[in-house]
Amino acid sequence: MTKSVIAIVGRPNVGKSTIFNRIAGERISIVEDTPGVTRDRIYTTSEWLGHEFSLIDTGGIEISDAPFMEQIKQQAEIAIDEADVIIFLVSAREGVTDADERVAQILYRADKPILLGVNKADNPEQRQDIFDFYSLGFGEPIAVSGAHGQGLGDLLDAAVAKFPAEDDEEEDDSIKFSLIGRPNVGKSSLVNAMLKEDRVIVSQIEGTTRDAIDTKFTAEDNQEFTMIDTAGIRKRGKVYENTEKYAVMRALRAIDRSDVVLVVLNAEEGIREQDKKVAGYAHEAGRGIIIVVNKWDTLKKDNHTMKEFENHVRDQFQYLDYAPIIFVSAKTGVRLQNLPAMIEQVSENQNRRIQSALLNEVLMDATTVTPTPAINGKRLRIYYMTQVAVQPPTFVVFVNDVNLLHFSYQRFLKNQLRKTFDFTGTPIHLIPRQRK
Repeated sequence: MTKSVIAIVGRPNVGKSTIFNRIAGERISIVEDTPGVTRDRIYTTSEWLGHEFSLIDTGGIEISDAPFMEQIKQQAEIAIDEADVIIFLVSAREGVTDADERVAQILYRADKPILLGVNKADNPEQRQDIFDFYSLGFGEPIAVSGAHGQGLGDLLDAAVAKFPAEDDEEEDDSIKFSLIGRPNVGKSSLVNAMLKEDRVIVSQIEGTTRDAIDTKFTAEDNQEFTMIDTAGIRKRGKVYENTEKYAVMRALRAIDRSDVVLVVLNAEEGIREQDKKVAGYAHEAGRGIIIVVNKWDTLKKDNHTMKEFENHVRDQFQYLDYAPIIFVSAKTGVRLQNLPAMIEQVSENQNRRIQSALLNEVLMDATTVTPTPAINGKRLRIYYMTQVAVQPPTFVVFVNDVNLLHFSYQRFLKNQLRKTFDFTGTPIHLIPRQRK
């Protein structure tokens, strides 16, 4: 099920990042009492009363040589495009300002639910003053205090009540995969080449694709697939500066719905920082991953080019050492015929279940070859291992003391599992648990 999206919008210095961190439960956004400190939209996943959602902190968007109010305008417009529910945040200390009214003018055009949160209402006197904000035209203001965490429950109750209805999805046995990557790596061209027909508009203009497009097709072995092409950036005829930052939310939505994610790179341009960010979301979500290097036909190659590029990918994406790499060309079709089988194999590995007896044989062999470490004279003892989930494969390891299971030994155990069983393309989660 696709997560609903909440965006926090407002003029600078009303406490958007503080509220974001409170809801997220950790200090993700940089907080400083200076306007414009938050330079990128920050994303996280949070939960309230059983409802999981994506949260966007839209604080200060950096646009070079742009007027101050233009930044606020673009900030609000991005939230209008991306969010299911918008929290319009103002400050009780300053009251209604001209900048608040300018943001309100933009939000009046939004066909989205909008909640008015009045931050910095830290004492009873300030909470009494919030009624002045009725003048903004968004109904009853909700008093909150990011500094003390007060009122956030009421704000989230109201937000969750505005989420779109969750339709029951029909039973679908197809393998769902998405293509993610920064603009102009050739995602839409790959879609068309795999389908062998122009189902999707292809253009060299970054951000041509406007909406996420699901396309079903059947491979030669009769396996059904659903291909999710992540939407691009262009909205209402405008492409924002630094557009790579604004592709991420749609990529996140596609990742949520996918079994396998194709991380598409541009062989011509090499690896950019944004490639690593987007791939990191898929990794953290526990999805199966294939790294697809597109536009391979554009490079001058010798016998070492592919190996050198692969080594570069491995160096830049060290956390994706389990992901297979395929070099393709949407233009010439080279190796595209191999992709469906790779996706099918990675999906199978994502759903692989291992019997406990086999797991514990591997565990016994591993600890014999490399004995468990001792810390401060106390040795780690591993009693047994069992698999508790798939997508991704997740294993619980019962030990005498979870503090003794260092991440380096966890990595060793994961490597032993990979040597014995085929987990190509899927992350493995290992959960230490102390035996009582």
